[in-house]
Amino acid sequence: MARPIASRGYVHPEVLVSTDWVAERLGDPAVRLVECDEDPLVYPAGHLPGAVEVDWRRDLCHPVRRDYLDREAFAELAGRLGIGRDTAVVFYGDRGNWWAAYAFWVFRLFAHPRSMLMDGGRQAWEREGRRLTRAAPARRAARYRAPERDDCGIRIFRDGVLAHQGAGRPLVDVRSPEEYSGERLGAPGLPEEGALRGGHIPGARNVPWERAVDPADGTFRSAAELRRVYAGEAGLAPGDDVVVYCRIGERSAHTWFALTYLLGYERVRNYDGSWTEWGNLVGVPIERTLPTPASPPRPSRGRS
Repeated sequence: MARPIASRGYVHPEVLVSTDWVAERLGDPAVRLVECDEDPLVYPAGHLPGAVEVDWRRDLCHPVRRDYLDREAFAELAGRLGIGRDTAVVFYGDRGNWWAAYAFWVFRLFAHPRSMLMDGGRQAWEREGRRLTRAAPARRAARYRAPERDDCGIRIFRDGVLAHQGAGRPLVDVRSPEEYSGERLGAPGLPEEGALRGGHIPGARNVPWERAVDPADGTFRSAAELRRVYAGEAGLAPGDDVVVYCRIGERSAHTWFALTYLLGYERVRNYDGSWTEWGNLVGVPIERTLPTPASPPRPSRGRS
């Protein structure tokens, strides 16, 4: 059983809520539960009572450009979901909360003031045997006044990453070791897709996103355990200017959340272009660390 969030030593524990906290507030009109999954079939098969769905492809992304929705579209989305500017929005989802963290990150691009993540996501809720429903949630449209999207504070683009890499500043590749080395172009268990070349940005340290969670239930590890990983092993300091990336920005949003809110790192930016962009760019540096294939055994020489 996960330790209480308040006892784990996080810098900003208020942005992480437990399944107990959520269960006690089901039906609270001041709280909106938002499920965001990789698999679009998960939500209709059963979701938390009262939860609305955000489909990351349909709802968060621009319909034509590789970008996110603009201010007007975000205000329309939030209002349609029954979210006002003062609504506490709790995100959760499948895949260890990859896409929940991604949706949380997009909401922060529009500075939504009360955004939270449910610790452990669907995995923790289901493991505890809590109730799911297929019933459509009751919701009343709200009026949402959104500010202009701010891409400066927590997002970085390819030219910025080139300058960051050239200056030798910290880069964290949160993909699997096989993707980092160049053996694979996609996460294990998922299709090989998205880039022409494998490898990583030179100088990037490989800290797979799942190092931040307990594999049993997907809940975050304590601050002391996280510091051992990110400070002790990866050498990051809270005052560093850190860039995180993965394949398209969803796993790195999870690491961005851990570094920013749980450890209190002051400047962490998510490179959402990630490897699907970098691995297809002309002229950018790429490093590969493929294992050396074993030499075939030499045939033994018999006596003549």
